[in-house]
Amino acid sequence: MAVIDAPNGTTTWLRRVWPAAFGAVFAAFNTIGLAGGADLAPVLVGSGFVYLGAAALRRRGAAWPVFWLVFVVIGVSRVLDGPDSTWVILGVAAAFAVYGLARGAARDREGLPRQASAMVVVGGLAATALLVGGDLGAYLVAGGLLAHAGWDAYHHRTGKVVTRSMTEFCFVLDVLAAVALIVVAVTR
Repeated sequence: MAVIDAPNGTTTWLRRVWPAAFGAVFAAFNTIGLAGGADLAPVLVGSGFVYLGAAALRRRGAAWPVFWLVFVVIGVSRVLDGPDSTWVILGVAAAFAVYGLARGAARDREGLPRQASAMVVVGGLAATALLVGGDLGAYLVAGGLLAHAGWDAYHHRTGKVVTRSMTEFCFVLDVLAAVALIVVAVTR
């Protein structure tokens, strides 16, 4: 289906900015009522998981479906008051890594090996934040989100592993969520 541009270029502008705008809206949604680092630990681990999932599946376009999987896992965990979604996402990430290894995704150095290493880092930060809690947990998650924003910028520049729309969305989400965590920790 063709998109017809409005005479003033609005449609073209919207196509350019929707990932960043969606990232800002999603950050706002996730930071309403923010109490500490543990609240955003699933967002941090989900950020790493999206890249790992796309690398394991060896498809840049898989990033958005993997994101929606993370969204559902976090949502179901919150609604059902089940286990913290951070742990669930880490478990699913391990399964994706095994699947990727079985499919030969480890041959691409930019792909699974690098994304698995990043997942270990962000997963470790998120898990530690859950265990220590408080301001330290908030700073760990905020630091992880800011580091992941750098990861997003790198992948946006290289165009590897995930789609550029995902890198833009994730960059804005990571930065705004990290800032919100720092503000909550400092003003508490």
